[in-house]
Amino acid sequence: MRDQFGRQIEYLRISVTDRCNFRCQYCMPVEGLPWLPKGDILRYEEIADIVGQLAPMGLKRLRITGGEPTIRPELPRLIRMLRDIPGIEDIALSTNGVKLPQMSDALAEAGLHRVNISADSLRPDRVVAIARRDLGFDLKTAALAAERAGIGPIKINVVVMRGINDDEVADFAALTRDHPWHVRFIELMPVGELASLTADHVVPSDEILSRLSAVQALEPDAAPVHGNGPAVYYRYAGAPGSVGVITPMTHTYCERCNRVRLTADGRLRTCLFGDHEVPLRDALRRGEPLAPLFVRALAEKPKEHALLQLRVGGLRALSEVGG
Repeated sequence: MRDQFGRQIEYLRISVTDRCNFRCQYCMPVEGLPWLPKGDILRYEEIADIVGQLAPMGLKRLRITGGEPTIRPELPRLIRMLRDIPGIEDIALSTNGVKLPQMSDALAEAGLHRVNISADSLRPDRVVAIARRDLGFDLKTAALAAERAGIGPIKINVVVMRGINDDEVADFAALTRDHPWHVRFIELMPVGELASLTADHVVPSDEILSRLSAVQALEPDAAPVHGNGPAVYYRYAGAPGSVGVITPMTHTYCERCNRVRLTADGRLRTCLFGDHEVPLRDALRRGEPLAPLFVRALAEKPKEHALLQLRVGGLRALSEVGG
């Protein structure tokens, strides 16, 4: 489970759908995308089969993504199937949070450990403007529902966009003083056809941390929150939660990459912004073993992404691979 550069790969992000009930400005065109035909999308049993074949090779951690994964019917059933696979130690979910008030108990009972909630504003009018859908989403309601169900840690992902929501970073960070939540500020990644957002909208993580430190001193987190990702964490003195930054634009972390991605139609993608992928679905449906394909994929995994060169591996939008 090591790639050609010696990086240990033990984390798989699984997209269960390419569809979403939001149309966030940085993630999907407002008109949507050409959706995958139903027959092309992996069935839950096929996803479990893939994970079952990779777990003996060292796969330990999973994250369920989309599109928006909670809009696929019977998602807790998939969680239960994955939970029962020997070797799988951690199952997380990335969601826009709209359905968490209704689904948190079922997801927790099925075996979900952790959740990341994407939330780019605390203001209802701005949520609608960024998501380009009015679904009544409220971050605190969603996070509290997950917390009451025993899902944790709870991470809140904020894509910071200059002139759009960057004036709310202090308000988001303030949540960590009152709740054991972990707010992560993500540098905007201009991708594909979403040309309305450019490098001019990127707010560097150093600037974000400077703004937050001006409110109150931040300390490096002595006990970083459990997770699989590249965030660097800080904490306000006495706060139960933490503040993190994810820096794909200003401080790349490719040398620590520990992940690959499975698309909804069964392609193993070895880099979010690369163009290298290995198709698994057809081999799976023919009953062929997947281990040789996975070994080949890791042997060809690129050293680093090409985002800074504005090459995005054919992606039209981040929603195609779940971020």
